[in-house]
Amino acid sequence: MNNAGGIDMKDFEQALDVGRPPNIKKLFPNSKALLVSGKVIDRALLKKGKAMTIAANARNRFVLRGVLKAAQRARAAIIIEIAKSEGGADAYCAVNMWNLAYYADAIANELGVTVPIAIHADHYGIKKQEDIDPARTEIPSIFDAGVTSIAIDASHLQDDENLLANLELNQYIPGWAGLETEVGEIKGAEGLSTPKEALFLIKGLNAHGIFPDWIALNNGTTHGIQDSKAGIHVELTKEIHEALKPYGMSGAQHGTSGNDSARLKRIAAETATTKVNFATALQMISWGIKVNDYGNAITDEKGEFIKEPGKGVSREMWQAMKAYADARGLKGGNYKKMNLPFENKFLGQPAGIRDRMVSGVEDFVYFLLTEVFNAGDTAPLGIEAILEAGSHEMSPKAQRIEDPDQWTRDKIIERAKELSPDKGPAGNYDD
Repeated sequence: MNNAGGIDMKDFEQALDVGRPPNIKKLFPNSKALLVSGKVIDRALLKKGKAMTIAANARNRFVLRGVLKAAQRARAAIIIEIAKSEGGADAYCAVNMWNLAYYADAIANELGVTVPIAIHADHYGIKKQEDIDPARTEIPSIFDAGVTSIAIDASHLQDDENLLANLELNQYIPGWAGLETEVGEIKGAEGLSTPKEALFLIKGLNAHGIFPDWIALNNGTTHGIQDSKAGIHVELTKEIHEALKPYGMSGAQHGTSGNDSARLKRIAAETATTKVNFATALQMISWGIKVNDYGNAITDEKGEFIKEPGKGVSREMWQAMKAYADARGLKGGNYKKMNLPFENKFLGQPAGIRDRMVSGVEDFVYFLLTEVFNAGDTAPLGIEAILEAGSHEMSPKAQRIEDPDQWTRDKIIERAKELSPDKGPAGNYDD
């Protein structure tokens, strides 16, 4: 077969041979799934221009399957991810940082998926200095398990501590891997990142020869199921991305809850964003909860989620879930804590129920990829990037332009004093 889903199979086979990172080749030597560095996905979206793709938090295997099916339909390069809070050592999901690659590889092979897929450890949180030491061994362990991209999220710390944590942990991340960094979460829901804060972080990394693929900002994001009256600040995002242009930065958009398709289209068209996180929306859709245009759960007059007949889990399963939540006082966003105890129960449902859980996610993600994100037909561009490089390694998008002598530990601490000390109420955006 010369063509599968609009992808040239000769090119695909060549990309499969040279484009899979060494950890993936070791784990899955006979695989036909194109698991690649996050850099490949970013480069594919940049090649198309004014495009971004989904970074789907696979809180359950139905989400994972639905996203992969949607990506193949759309011929879109995508990112499958799990956050440290969702799938780390204290996970509330059965899918975790150590099995995500295994599930993704198996499902992609089963379905004959031929699009490039990155496996991303999202929000690898460093909230205090004591978190750094265990990260020295945990980060290598997740790459051993097939992760191909990571977000070091020390953004809950002060600016100098954030930068220093990124510098310290970079030695444990393979040079070929996708890399995301973050600024501004310390400010909480009411604070916004500034160009100065973003430049401080990226300049300091650049001085030490570290060139992240993405930066995540506190730009009006909301996380979870709540509505946001303000939403993402597109103009602020544009301003910060423009300031970071000399450093080759793409944007990673977190907290898309509360932002409709029109605003998300603006983010794709007007900013440097190539990665968009979706988590809670996909979980809710797989369960059959009624959502609006952008995946926010809709509630009734009592504030209860609305279960749609004929969609997602069975009526009996939803009743069991509600009883479980009520008994434990779980409300709103904390419904996410039912992922782990109910995963095997979901898998034990009749085939028709399981299929509709998947198809709901597939249709929603396909719409996002093709009608909102402009990510359709980026899979061939990712394969093209691999073949141009002739390797699983992508060249950096920037060069070192900052003087490392001006970014020593002492000077970093001193420079940070020039930034605003007012960080507002603390943030806690783990997913």
